[in-house]
Amino acid sequence: MNIVLLDPRQTESEIWTISAKRQLEHLHTHVGVKVGDTLKVGIREGKRYLTEIINISGNSIQLKPLKEEKVPEKLPVTLIVALPRPKVLRRLIMDAVTLGVDKLILIHSYRVDKSYWQTPFLQQLDHFVTLGLEQAGDTIAPKIELYKRFKPFVEDVLPIMISEHSPAYVAHPYTNLKMPYAVDHSCTVIIGPEGGFIPYEIDLLIKNGCQAVSLGNRILRTETAIPYVLGRLFSTT
Repeated sequence: MNIVLLDPRQTESEIWTISAKRQLEHLHTHVGVKVGDTLKVGIREGKRYLTEIINISGNSIQLKPLKEEKVPEKLPVTLIVALPRPKVLRRLIMDAVTLGVDKLILIHSYRVDKSYWQTPFLQQLDHFVTLGLEQAGDTIAPKIELYKRFKPFVEDVLPIMISEHSPAYVAHPYTNLKMPYAVDHSCTVIIGPEGGFIPYEIDLLIKNGCQAVSLGNRILRTETAIPYVLGRLFSTT
């Protein structure tokens, strides 16, 4: 936890209060906070501040804001991912938020087991988002959308997101076109399931405006491909 996220209602007075059990346990156990320490605090969907701890009790920590700090900028990318296995979903959401994805869309595909859509993890997305924001020191959550039907999404929703200045790239190992590097524009990135998109799905994506691009001849796991792709596309070196 590199920032403590507070609900806006917790910051309506001059003195702010941390009262969530999870946050208190982390601050006491892993940070060892004491009165007079400074603490980075963010207001959910708002600004971020450097604060000073002015009081510690058994069930709360009170703070006063010292100065406003800059919120990390988002990457200008919409990340579309075929819904992964439930255990991977948690890490995927956290990592995507930490990396600064502006929008995240989870979709169905032929190789996505229908049971994945029944996982209770889908009801806990906001918690995973919070953990990702806390890791990155961010306060603004990405928009998350879910589409359980592949063809209607690709034909009716995806084309609206694509333009000359904002292309869509689908990661596909069996193409000669390489994934772009260090782009200077917004884009959409599409990552398939563990077994990859089937040929029909790749053809439909291409037909509706996507560019199939390769990351090389190694087949990567979903959670490996995402940070690799985003690091490549938005490299600043």
